[in-house]
Amino acid sequence: MKDTYDVIIIGGGAAGYTAALTLRTLRSDLDVLLIRADERVQVPCAIPYLAATLETCDKNILPDEPLKKLGVEIVVDEVLNINREAKTIETAKGLKFKYRKLILATGSTPSTPPIKGINLKGVYKIIKKWEILQELQKAVRKAEKIVIIGGGFIGVELADDLSNLKKDVTIIEILSHCLLLNFDEEFAVKVEEILKSKGVKIMTNCKVEAILGKEKVEAVRLSDGRTIPADVVIVTVGVRPNTSLAEKAGLKIGERGIAVDEYMRTSDPNIYAIGDCAEKHSFFTGTPTPTLLASVAAFEARIVAANIAGLRLPRTVLGVVGVFLTKIGGEAFGVAGLTESAAKRMGFDVITGKAETVDKHPGTLPGARKIEVKLIFSKDGGYLLGGEACGGSCVGEFINLIALAIQRHMTLYDLYTMQYGTHPFLTPSPIAYPIITAALNAYKKLKSQGLSS
Repeated sequence: MKDTYDVIIIGGGAAGYTAALTLRTLRSDLDVLLIRADERVQVPCAIPYLAATLETCDKNILPDEPLKKLGVEIVVDEVLNINREAKTIETAKGLKFKYRKLILATGSTPSTPPIKGINLKGVYKIIKKWEILQELQKAVRKAEKIVIIGGGFIGVELADDLSNLKKDVTIIEILSHCLLLNFDEEFAVKVEEILKSKGVKIMTNCKVEAILGKEKVEAVRLSDGRTIPADVVIVTVGVRPNTSLAEKAGLKIGERGIAVDEYMRTSDPNIYAIGDCAEKHSFFTGTPTPTLLASVAAFEARIVAANIAGLRLPRTVLGVVGVFLTKIGGEAFGVAGLTESAAKRMGFDVITGKAETVDKHPGTLPGARKIEVKLIFSKDGGYLLGGEACGGSCVGEFINLIALAIQRHMTLYDLYTMQYGTHPFLTPSPIAYPIITAALNAYKKLKSQGLSS
């Protein structure tokens, strides 16, 4: 092992892993060292499915082999100090390395709400460590009554997976609906209806006042005095960027993470920050946004890798669009960009277009599923601001198509004249393609208001 590297990456999650993989793919001559705290790194997006679908935590590990094949060196250790002047780092095991460029991919840590009893035995936060997740997996499989605090993506996905084990599951959500921070109400309600049909209890507009028990959790008390029995409580109320190492090094910290420019450079031009630890800015307003996703982390990692590798055109991050996908009870849900309610809150004057069809043609083909699509456009110029969809598995690709269209500043006019391919078993009908139909629906509304051009 060397003591000097072209690039050192701190963190082995989606951001760090992708950065290492991309750097060595683009430039095999670069010496790349990845330092991470955990021996076995969990795939973050699949953690909710450790409840029932994945047999063990060992089935949910990011493999080292692809990195090692490309020549990336891996050290399992914790970085304690960064000496920016000397361009060196020191680890808990007493190792010292010198870098030319440093990438911080230190991730995030779960938020801990100020709830009395939150440290009782049987109360868990979703921490991306093999040992903790293995303990949680054993606990939920043994438990009969499980309370989930927080109805975001992790909360609803956990509840969905646990319902397959026929557990008594209750979600407690402070807002009026689960997933309301990500979807418009009509889609959030559909998610709740599916969960309820699988036996999940959902309590909205509720706040947890205390977790009850002597040494181990026994129940959860709500602010209105109601008590919910519980063998296990899982807290899924979000995460916060892990910026402690950056702060210690004297790097600038923004409102929502390590401050970075459009190239993902920190206040030190030789140090980059990517993934959950780095501050994100909205694609639409430029303001800080809490969009912490593995897909965003991987995107930022590729931007940094491309710039360090010295590609001819510099790559920049112009803002985070926000693309969310989930599957509840066999139904796929997705959203890209702004929902109608979020766009209005930001001050946009919007028009929406909707479409319903089936994901095969004719709809009598085996396995055909209903698809619903909603597109959100600005009235001024007809620019696409966002889109939502639910239905079969093709929802994932519809949402990715919408995300790309947003990034390319496409309008409803561009979308309803878009060229596309279809096949009876793979897509909706060419005469009822939902993206096109929804764009036409919006155009019809604009025309009726005398706003079309």
